[in-house]
Parts: sequence; C-alpha cells; structure tokens
Amino acid sequence: MDLKLYNSKTGKVETFTPLKEGKVSMYVCGPTVYNHPHIGNMRPVVVFDVLRSLLSHLGYEVTYVSNYTDVDDKIIQECQKEGLSEKELTDYYIGEFNSAALALGSKLPTLTPRVTEYMDQIIGYIYSLVYKGYAYEVNGSVYFDVTKIIGYGMVSHVNSEELKAGSRVEVSDDKKSPLDFALWKKTDVGIRWKSPWGEGRPGWHTECAVMINSIFNEEMIDIHGGGYDLKFPHHENENAQCLANTGHELAHFWVHNSFINIDNEKMSKSLGNVLLAKDLIEMYGGDVIRLVILSTHYRQTVNFTEGVIESAKIEINKLKASIKSARLLLALNHAESSDLDEADLNTFMEALCDDLNTSNAIMEVDNEVKKLNALLRVKDKDIEAINKAYLTLNEMLDILGLHPSLKELTDESLGIYKNYLKAREEGNYSLSDELRADLINRDVL
Repeated sequence: MDLKLYNSKTGKVETFTPLKEGKVSMYVCGPTVYNHPHIGNMRPVVVFDVLRSLLSHLGYEVTYVSNYTDVDDKIIQECQKEGLSEKELTDYYIGEFNSAALALGSKLPTLTPRVTEYMDQIIGYIYSLVYKGYAYEVNGSVYFDVTKIIGYGMVSHVNSEELKAGSRVEVSDDKKSPLDFALWKKTDVGIRWKSPWGEGRPGWHTECAVMINSIFNEEMIDIHGGGYDLKFPHHENENAQCLANTGHELAHFWVHNSFINIDNEKMSKSLGNVLLAKDLIEMYGGDVIRLVILSTHYRQTVNFTEGVIESAKIEINKLKASIKSARLLLALNHAESSDLDEADLNTFMEALCDDLNTSNAIMEVDNEVKKLNALLRVKDKDIEAINKAYLTLNEMLDILGLHPSLKELTDESLGIYKNYLKAREEGNYSLSDELRADLINRDVL
C-alpha cells in the first residue's frame, strides 16, 4: 500500500519512497526544555508518533529522532530565577515532557539527543562552514551568510527580498545582512563553551543541523518534521547549512503540522489562554486529549473547546464499553483465533496512507465499534466474528496510539464475573449488586 504525504517543500502530496529500501530516517524538532509543555507542544509528538507507527506497520524499519534543546536564553533566565543549574532545570523538564508524551499514548523516539551532548560536533561543524566561506566571525560571534546559498527559501518559500530586519529574523549590527543567522553567540552569561572564536554557545538552527548530520552520518534523511511555525527560519536555515557543508539538502520530505487554537483563538501568553498538557491530561485523560488532536487532519488547526473535549470523552467511554464487553465474552469463551478483518483494516490503512488522514481513520474505528456492538447484541453470538472485530479494532487503535486506559482482566476478575452471573440467575440481587460494584471498580464492567 502506497503512502502519500504532503511535502511542504514542493507544496504537493507525493508518494513516499524511502531513500534506502526498507528503512526510514525521521527527525522531528523537539522542545526547548525550560517549562512545562503546553498542549500545542504536544501536537507534533502525537502526529509524528502516528506517522512512525504507520511506517512501522507498513514494514519499514524506522529510526525516529527528536531532540531536546537544553541550551537557550530562556533556559538561562529560568535558571537564574530558580537558582538551579542548567542541567538540573533541563533534566526536570525533560522528565515532565516525557511523562506528558507517554500519558498521551505516544512512544518515546528511537533517539532523543540533547544539544549539550554534541558541542564538539557543533564547534567542528561551524569551523567547517567558516573554512568553506559560508560563515564569518564578528566580535566573537559567527554568522551564516545566506547569500552564498543559491535558492535560499526553497523549503519555506519565503522571498528573501521581501523580508525585513526584525520580521522573524534576528537584528544585529554585526551581520552583513538581516537574514544572516547566528551559528555561535559570544556570551559571558550562563552555560557556555570555549571555541576558536571565544566563549559562547551555539545558535538554535545549527544545533538541529549538527545532530541530524551526526546521527545520520551526513546523509539526507527521509522526513524532517515539526510545527508549521518552524518552516522559517528554523528549517530553512537548517537546510541552508546542510547544503553548504554536504552539498545536498537535509531531507527528502518536509512535513509540518498546524497549530492548536483554544475556543477559536490562537493560544498565546498575551491572551492568557495557554493550556498546559499536564493539566488537560489530569482533567480529561490522555486518551481523550489524543483523540481530540487526531480528530483533525494534521495540516488543519485543532480547535480545543469544552464541547469538543466532552464529545471526545463520550467517544472514548463508548470505545471502552465495547472493548470491555468483548474482551470479557471472549475470555469466557476462550477465543484463540488471531484472524483480522483484512478488508476493514485495509480501509482504515488507506485513510492513514492518504496524507495521514487520521480524521477519516477514526471514522473507520467508529465503524468497527458499531460492527462489534451489533455482534455483541445478537442473542446467539458468533464468537469467531466478535473476536475478529475485536482484534481488528485493537489493531487500529494500536496504530493510532489510542489505548483506552483499562485495568488488566485477571482470572480473579473472571471468577467474580461468573459468580455475579450466577447470583443474578438465582435472584440473589444483594450479592449481585455487591459483585457488580466490585467488577466496576476492577474496570471489568
């Protein structure tokens, strides 16, 4: 089955073919770890987790890398305010980020490099750019000369002639052009390293370029992803450095997810509507929040409203009820078949392979739930058909990373359920009510 993805660089939906047969290399820009992640930070975590899962299901060996930026002005400012070292602060917030990702049903990436682990490679990379004439040093800082890259703007489609200083570019009197960007920043504040140009720390765009370069052995990668806001200047500048240092572009496919709005407004500190991921997860559950994110196509804006969240909560509860009923019946009947409904699964896969259309894939999940419920309602139940629908549903949910939180169905729970049925048959309603309450507490009913 062919996978089609929208390539931001070409502006087209294209058939995905990996650069190396059977293998996929994917890098997604990760968080700057100085605070708790807000829900917008978690959208790429969910989106690219599903893409990775889909690629794996299609038979590819996926190397999925997502970094932690643990060197940044905001980190240093927070450390000074809290009286912590940069490592103490970033270790804590990396833990918080990972906890939120796992609570949302995402697996951690194959590799999660930190900028501070690659400082020797970063300094060497910058030295190479200076040596080749693509960068220049001024007063202890080093800048990349974008005029040396023919076709600069090819990833983001920005028109460099129309960009002005102060409009999404850093202003500095040291730069030859407003579009030139810092590779190395001279500083005497906070964490810093010795370099041929003096003490300082690296620029953001160089950090990711170097980690990709180091981990993937200077080869072009299949997919580079992140939020839509990273197209320019971050991804454009990563690609420019790669062209300068290796002679080839950084990635074959550039994939960007859109934003998250809160009640139809852009989430921002100025509006006071920033929602932390941990708070939403605590209030509604990670499966509910993941469903909200996946219910909208990744290139469209997700709108978080109370109504949308409540609707997702209802859908998750319906899903849980169907799974609990089916697994209980199948356990009692010792169902052993591992057959899936290939036709239903293929329809689901076709939706995901159409530019990761999770909203249509969720419709197929809903159809499978309806089929399962219809089979469960029949008096003379077809255990084989129920098992097939149940396994197919779980396969779909596994690919989407939607794992409704249910307690394990144990032999003890099954024994209590049998006693509950017996009590009902014998008219012992007091005992059946007691057993039913126990089963509900065990997440069996």
